[in-house]
Amino acid sequence: MSKNDVILPKDFPELKNDTFLRAARGEEPEHVPVWCMRQAGRYLPEFREIRAKKDFFDTCRSPEDCCELTLQPLRRFPFDASIIFSDILVIPQAMGMDVQMLTGKGPTFTDPLKEPEDLQRLKANVDVNKELDYVFKAITLTRHKIEGKVPLIGFTGAPWTLMSYMIEGGGSTTHSKAKRWLYRHPESSHMLLKMLTDVIVEYLLGQVAAGAQALQVFESHAGILGPVEFKEFSLPYLRDIARRVKDRLKEKGQDVPMIVFAKDAHYALEELSASHYEVVGLDWTIDPRSARERTGGKVSLQGNMDPCALYAPKELISDIVKKMLEGFGTRGYIANLGHGLYPDMDPENVAAFVDAVHRHSKLAVKQA
Repeated sequence: MSKNDVILPKDFPELKNDTFLRAARGEEPEHVPVWCMRQAGRYLPEFREIRAKKDFFDTCRSPEDCCELTLQPLRRFPFDASIIFSDILVIPQAMGMDVQMLTGKGPTFTDPLKEPEDLQRLKANVDVNKELDYVFKAITLTRHKIEGKVPLIGFTGAPWTLMSYMIEGGGSTTHSKAKRWLYRHPESSHMLLKMLTDVIVEYLLGQVAAGAQALQVFESHAGILGPVEFKEFSLPYLRDIARRVKDRLKEKGQDVPMIVFAKDAHYALEELSASHYEVVGLDWTIDPRSARERTGGKVSLQGNMDPCALYAPKELISDIVKKMLEGFGTRGYIANLGHGLYPDMDPENVAAFVDAVHRHSKLAVKQA
C-alpha cells in the first residue's frame, strides 16, 4: 500500500471503544468515558520534545506531527476519546490574518482588526479544502494510526471567541477592544460573526469528511459577556453552526455528536441545552446536580473537575472524582476537566484521574 492510499479518508479500522459516543448520545455505558481538554500538551515530556523542534503553527501544519502529538497521551493513559492536535486560530489564518505563537506571550496577531473597515482585509470566501487541508490530512492520518482504539474528536473555536482574538490581537483579561465593537459597531460585529460562522460550518464538515467522529465547539471567551450580550452575539451563532452542520450531515445520512463548551456561561445552561448539541461541556464553577436539573435531561453533560485538583494527592483526586460522579450520575455523562490541562501538571496525577473515573463509575453502574 502506498503512502497516498494510507491517508485516504476511507477504510478506517473498526472502532473498539465506543463508550464516549454512547455517552454523548445519552446512554449509560459500562463505565463513564473520560478524556481531557489539552490531553496532548506540554505536561508531557514527549510533547515538549517534538514541539521544541519547530514553530507552533508549522507543527499545526504538519499532519505527521499533529498525528503523533494526538497519539502520545493514548500511549500513556486509557482515555476513551482523543482530540486532534490543532489550534482554534487556524481559522483567522485561513481568512488572511497573520498569527504567530510567541514564547512567553502566546498567540499574537501582527495586524489585528481595529475598525469596521478592516473587515475588507478578510477573505470573503474561504476554500477550507485549500486553506485548511493540513488539518483534514492530520485527522485522516490519525484515524488510521489510532487503529480504532478510541473515537477522534475534531474541533473549532466559536465565532465570538475568534472575533475577540482577531480584535484584541492576542489574549486579554478584559477583552475591552472586542467588546467595544459589540457596543459601538453592532452591525459590523454581526457581519464578522456571520463570516466566521460560514467558515466554521465548512471547516467542521471537512473534519467529518476527513474522519472526525465527534465535534467540539469552544466558546472559550463566553464568560466575558453578560447574559444579554451572550444571547445576541454568541448563542445565535452557536445554534446556527450546530443546525447547519447537522442538516448537511443528514443529507449524507451521517450523524456525528456535537459538544458545545461555553466557558463561564453558567447563566445560559438552559439555552445551551436547547441549541442542537448532544453534549454541553461545563467548567468547574457549575455544580453537577444543578447542571442536571437546569438542563432537564435534554443533553449529555461533559466536565467538570477543576484542573487544579490535579495538584492534589492521588487519594484526594479519587475522592473528588467519586463526588463528581455522584453529582452527574453515570448516564449521558463524559468525565473531563473544567478546562484544559496546565503545563506543570504531573502525568501520574492525570493517570490517577482517569483511573478514578473508570474505577468509581464501573462500581456505580454495577450497583445501579
